[in-house]
Amino acid sequence: MNTSPEDPQGSAGQEPTVPEQAPTADRAAPAPAPAPAPYTPPAPVQHPQQAAHPAPAASPYAPPAPAAHPQPFAPVHHVSPAGPPPPPPGWYGAPPADKQASPEAGWAPTPLVDKPATRSRNRGWMPLVGTAAAAALLASVGTAGLLHAFDPSSQGTPVSVASLGTWSSSSSVPVSGSTSDNPNWEAVAAAVRPSVVAIDVQLQNGAAKGSGVIADASGHVITNNHVVSGATSGGIKVTLYDGRIYDATVVGTDPTTDLAVLAITSPPKDLVPAVFADSAGVKVGAPVMAVGNPLGLESTVTTGIVSALDRPVSTSEGGATTVTTNAIQIDAAINPGNSGGPLFDASGKVIGITSSIASLSSGSTAGSIGLGFAIPADLVNRTAAELISTGTAQHALLGVTLTDGTATVDGTTRIGALIHSVTAGSPAASAGLQVGDVVVAIGGHPVNGSESLTGYVREEAPGATDTLTVVRGGKALSFTVTFATLSPTAASAGQSGGTQSGNSQNGGSTLPFPWGPQG
Repeated sequence: MNTSPEDPQGSAGQEPTVPEQAPTADRAAPAPAPAPAPYTPPAPVQHPQQAAHPAPAASPYAPPAPAAHPQPFAPVHHVSPAGPPPPPPGWYGAPPADKQASPEAGWAPTPLVDKPATRSRNRGWMPLVGTAAAAALLASVGTAGLLHAFDPSSQGTPVSVASLGTWSSSSSVPVSGSTSDNPNWEAVAAAVRPSVVAIDVQLQNGAAKGSGVIADASGHVITNNHVVSGATSGGIKVTLYDGRIYDATVVGTDPTTDLAVLAITSPPKDLVPAVFADSAGVKVGAPVMAVGNPLGLESTVTTGIVSALDRPVSTSEGGATTVTTNAIQIDAAINPGNSGGPLFDASGKVIGITSSIASLSSGSTAGSIGLGFAIPADLVNRTAAELISTGTAQHALLGVTLTDGTATVDGTTRIGALIHSVTAGSPAASAGLQVGDVVVAIGGHPVNGSESLTGYVREEAPGATDTLTVVRGGKALSFTVTFATLSPTAASAGQSGGTQSGNSQNGGSTLPFPWGPQG
């Protein structure tokens, strides 16, 4: 039965028919049976290689009658003769009717974990993979039976699978000869894929799939918080590049940055840790490679370029903490299941952790449209180190509430972050910031709105000092701020603190901490 994404069931539920074809040399039409003849003794038996095909039945040959409604045969894409194609069946990955996204929903960042909402798509893939594997296995067993049915001595040779597919190459990072001007992706893939893992998570209401990167030889794996959030006890499995599977436990999670660290239980001694780069040196237009587990397809490699830097992206899942990141934007294809996987530069160093995509739809229908986002490696490095050391991560506090705003100074109008309130005793108050100030830069980086400033503060460490440029009364002023430490209580209270103008791309109306009131 011919199927395709456009019409998985064939036109109007009918199987497409194949027009009658003239016989060919490979498929000749059977000849009419000869007329009966008097009995003659049988001819001597021929050699098997010279034996002719048996004659067809004595009845005259009659070609099959044509179908009542013949249709053209479409081997790949089948489109109904009139009107739009019927909707795909449930197994193809369509969300339930009550979950369909409205056409007016617009752009929305989508976390890349493959969770229960996308299990329908997995069912579309996995049965086919399982069926193909079973068919190949049956064919292999059948062939073996034919070859060895009469060979009682064929019992197989004992072998070990402990080292099956294990990494033995001498490739190292940085990859020699691979540069931004002339990337050698084949060499980079060979060097870095052993550092990438697939993560399977058992949840109370289903399962999730994601990706991760090996951080050290001790078995620590960095991934996204939304990949492992809600995991049941003992419900995390890590699959290495060579197919070996290990249990893993959560060392620490940080919903604020959407990062988490796992520990492989009884890790092997041949782990290949990734090498992290300084993400501050990443340039727009630089070539990149993403490696991960999209839709359960482990160790998948895609390439592209850096499309933009410091792109403010806010995501949330199931009403959880909103994550705001000044992300690395890429056009390399990443899809649900890529969450937590590494983004490499042309030398094979990690410059970010892929975490979300922009999509015109949501749920199981979300997929790559060339707008992917990664958490910069500098933020990943600092947060992961704290999670490994203490199980928690600390974050900088400024102590203001913001909305998007504009300011005009020196004949130029710029977008910035308009301060609506300043918390007493906060770093902002101590620095001299006031309500009505518009922050247009931090550390020399332009601030393109409230989310942009949120993302920059997220990258700061508690106790760090930076310079804010604000516009007040038509004049540009500079203030030095020393960031405080955001307490867990304040972080929880700040989830609903502060408001934001409705002109952000994801339509958010609430800013995450640290902008809200402090408890």
